[in-house]
Amino acid sequence: MKKIKVFLILIIILSICGCGSKPQSNEGAVPKARYLYPKDYMADPSAHVFNGKVYIYPSHDWKSGITSNGNGEAFQMKDYHVFSMDDVENGEVTAHGKILDLKDIPWATSQLWAPDAAFKNGKYYFYFPARDKNHVFRIGVATADRPEGPFIPESEPIKGSYSIDPCAFEDNGAYYLYFGGSGSHPAGESYSLARVAKLSDDMLQFAEEPRPIVILDKKGKPNRDYYAQFFEAAWMHKYNGKYYFSYSTGNTHLLCYAIGDSPYGPFTYTGVILTPVVGWTTHHSIVEFKGKWWLFFHDSRPSGDVTWLRSIKVIEMRYNEDGTIQTIKGGGNW
Repeated sequence: MKKIKVFLILIIILSICGCGSKPQSNEGAVPKARYLYPKDYMADPSAHVFNGKVYIYPSHDWKSGITSNGNGEAFQMKDYHVFSMDDVENGEVTAHGKILDLKDIPWATSQLWAPDAAFKNGKYYFYFPARDKNHVFRIGVATADRPEGPFIPESEPIKGSYSIDPCAFEDNGAYYLYFGGSGSHPAGESYSLARVAKLSDDMLQFAEEPRPIVILDKKGKPNRDYYAQFFEAAWMHKYNGKYYFSYSTGNTHLLCYAIGDSPYGPFTYTGVILTPVVGWTTHHSIVEFKGKWWLFFHDSRPSGDVTWLRSIKVIEMRYNEDGTIQTIKGGGNW
């Protein structure tokens, strides 16, 4: 009887300290974010897989000396750089240097904000917003023979383009450009809704008039949730045959997403990808690489500066079995 009691006590002790148990799987561990280029302030990272590597096309924050005035002029954003890596989790980040400068764009005058890139028929296309000579945001295109650039800009912006934050998305051989946010239409009307337009075969123009992106609530009515309103940072990716439209909510500092059955939508609001980060803006991209999905974004923690200079970072993004995305904590304090 005493032997049985001793044996039972040993089992209890072993179970408490974990001795003799199997190693725990790391599969459920909470993903950790990493900063990608702490040497300089980059933001709005657009990530794509080209030639077996992840290439990142961010905007570039420079101090302008201007106090924030509501027009985004606290940052003197005057050029673009590109980075690459062959291992997102732990690999080194290669800086390829400057790929486009404001002074080389004939039609642009200021504010090279969040860009994107695409590849078709052996050529790389770089889409970027900038203010024209009338101070209206337009979307320009530059081309290169390599993902590292340098990129040569077209002499004029895309005809009929306006607003900011272009996202180039390929689906079944067709390319679509999503955009929207601050700025205005050339006619003077303010545009804050997201838009989408199919691109022409040469990737340099719209093939159609831009269409509004419609986001519905789960009852099929226009989404009126204050915490889920589109503000900027349109991004599109596809997962298990569904189209995921993700975006920043602006004043509520969330990164949200809506799901649809077509690249044109409509999309049904589904949830939050990222809670607020340190800094005012949230701008992102989502890409699959080596069997995992990655969320690229930025925050202002490293700068510790009142002008919120931003740094790019990445974290693994995970799906639930029903296709919803697991919410990631951004670490902000809004």
